[in-house]
Order: sequence, then structure tokens, then C-alpha cells
Amino acid sequence: MIPLWEKQNDIPFFDSENPFEPHLVPYILESGKKLPCIIVFPGGGYTHRAQHEAEPVCLWLNSIGISAFALNYRVHPYKHPAPLLDAKRAIRLVRYFSKKWNIDPNRIGVLGFSAGGHLASLVGTHFDGGDKKNNDPVERISCRPDCMVLCYPVISLAEFAHEGSKKALLGENPDPALVWALSSHNMVSSKTPPTFLWHTSDDSSVPVENSLLFSMALKKHGVPFELHIFPHGRHGLGLATDTLYVKEWTKLCEKWFESIGFIRYNV
Repeated sequence: MIPLWEKQNDIPFFDSENPFEPHLVPYILESGKKLPCIIVFPGGGYTHRAQHEAEPVCLWLNSIGISAFALNYRVHPYKHPAPLLDAKRAIRLVRYFSKKWNIDPNRIGVLGFSAGGHLASLVGTHFDGGDKKNNDPVERISCRPDCMVLCYPVISLAEFAHEGSKKALLGENPDPALVWALSSHNMVSSKTPPTFLWHTSDDSSVPVENSLLFSMALKKHGVPFELHIFPHGRHGLGLATDTLYVKEWTKLCEKWFESIGFIRYNV
């Protein structure tokens, strides 16, 4: 376990009545060369973190030559901006220690499921280059991910919203301006990283329109992306190893990683 902040007093919006300390669980590969890295954000509607979308996914990434971390970010009763601050800090921390962990600082991506996909999309659209004057050297590092993988993601907190995630993240009657800004398709720009998305067309929990909205925004801004819509499959499939057709998403994603130069088998 790697804490995102060394001391409780350093954790922004820390609640002593709910003293959860956000942390990374490492799955670092040993290699003679710098490897790419993915930080995994499990889903759970911002109320919990689904374990089948954490360790098994990190182990799959390891199997294709990618070091990985599972992020245990803050969830309910914590609200925005705590999860996003955790996600940003996780990227900064991995990039800061990239030499120590044998990671290529220019190949650090995020992968999220459902609400974790929302969090991944937020850090991919609300990133910054770091605060160069901060006393904490980690905070001086960019938190922009180099790629995103969004699996049946929550994207919109307005139309097509997953109301449970929205309520857990923002509470009752949130500010409409905040709802708009945290509907991540509204925040896509030409600097948003390349993105791989997949969804099932009959997802009854998070409508497929979420992935379609984000894809259209990526297209509008000229950001490379790959989108796969599978005809059938329940929400929360994770690796989907027991679901016909959908289980192919990992192979498709591996090929996409290679196509964007994130994994380099011939180097």
C-alpha cells in the first residue's frame, strides 16, 4: 500500500470522522527497461470500490507488459472534489517516482469502470501541469494522463446520468454549473488524451449514451479514440471473461495500446 499523502494533515478535505486515507496498491513489473503504467479506478457508484475491477484488471495489465496500480480513492460520505484530488495526486505520485519504479513518465494512463470511468474521464479533462511553486515536490508534477481507457463509464451527470453516482458525488440539489462542469464530455479539448471506450448497448444502469456523448466530444476536438459497443451485457462486467463477445474488449484494448505506442513489443 502506498499512501497518496504521507500525513493525514496533508490530505485535502480529510474528515476525521471518516478517516479514510486514499492509497495505491502497486502491481509493478520488474524489467530492464522503463515500462508503461496504468492506474486503475474501480467502479462502485462513488459509494464503494468494486474489487473485481481492481486487482484482476491490474494482473491482466501486467500480463501484457504494463505496470499497474489500483487506486483506492475516497467515496461516500466524501464528495467532490475529494475523489478527483485523489486521482490527480495518484498520477502525480506515479510520475514523480517513475524512475524509482522503472516507469516511463510519458506513458502513464488511467483506466476506469463505471463511476471509476467517470473519475478517469474527469482527470483526463480537468488535469493541470502542476503547481511549480508548491512546497510539496509531488504537487509540482503534471497530472495529465497519457491515455484513457473508459469502461461503461458514467460521463454525464445531467441527461443520461446514473443518479446514484451523481447523488453520492454531489449530494442533493447540486449547483447546475457544477453538474455541467463534471459532465466530462462538456470539458473535452484538443489536449484530452487518446481514449479507448467500450460499453454494452443494453446497459440498464449506465446508458450507452454516456460513451457516445464522450466519443462525439472527442471527435469534435480531434482527439484520437476507439469505441466499441457490444450488443448485450449487464453493467459491471469488469474483464467480462465469462461473457461472449464482450470478453474480447481486453484484446482490442491491447491492440489499441500498441497502435498508440503505449506498449512497444518490438523495442
